[in-house]
Amino acid sequence: MDRQLLTIEENKSVTHDTWYMKLSGDCSAISAPGQFINIRLDGFFLRRPISIYDHGDSWVSILYKVLGKGTAAMSKMRPKETLDVLLPLGNGFDVSLCTGRTLLAAGGIGMPPMYGIAKELCARGITPQLALGFNTEADILPLQPFEDLGIHPVIATADGSCGIKGFVTDAMDTLDYDYVCTCGPEPMLKAVYEKMPAGQLSFEERMGCGFGACMGCSCKTKYGTKRICTDGPVLMKEEVIW
Repeated sequence: MDRQLLTIEENKSVTHDTWYMKLSGDCSAISAPGQFINIRLDGFFLRRPISIYDHGDSWVSILYKVLGKGTAAMSKMRPKETLDVLLPLGNGFDVSLCTGRTLLAAGGIGMPPMYGIAKELCARGITPQLALGFNTEADILPLQPFEDLGIHPVIATADGSCGIKGFVTDAMDTLDYDYVCTCGPEPMLKAVYEKMPAGQLSFEERMGCGFGACMGCSCKTKYGTKRICTDGPVLMKEEVIW
């Protein structure tokens, strides 16, 4: 884990409540899709943990949803401003375990880590399947980066305004897979868990410190208590207890 001062290169709206931010600086320590960064904001006590969307050695990008005062403050930041960032945090997805029939499944803002996995799998000669769930068509996050990789997402919306009417699990029902990597809110993860034959789940959790000191994000697994921020956020299907 490194503490870096990163400079904002871009900060723009991509949906009515979701923003894309690109930061430049030393990001060479990032090693796996599904890891996250923890951002310090002036005037706020706790850092904001946000999944990594894409990265290079000298930059990192995130997609974040404006849900409260902290993320609202982030949306007002401009290029050339700097942020105090801890990175990388978490263990990420183990892409080496994925098969040739891997499905990536995500709901809402759980989509960003899927792009990192998709890039790594495509680099290994595997084109994964992708199922995404959103509330409405207006909530759909940018899909072109996946299309550029040759991946054509199957979309489900709760109100039926785009794609299949229903949830990400309904999109999953149209696909043939034997391994799943998934990220999203816990009710979605539980539903995906019931359908996945094997795979990895990335949990969204409120975190106090983000690096294992406060124990605030501890959860029970079949192999003992684990901290989502350090032992996770990615857990294997066989260790999850609901």
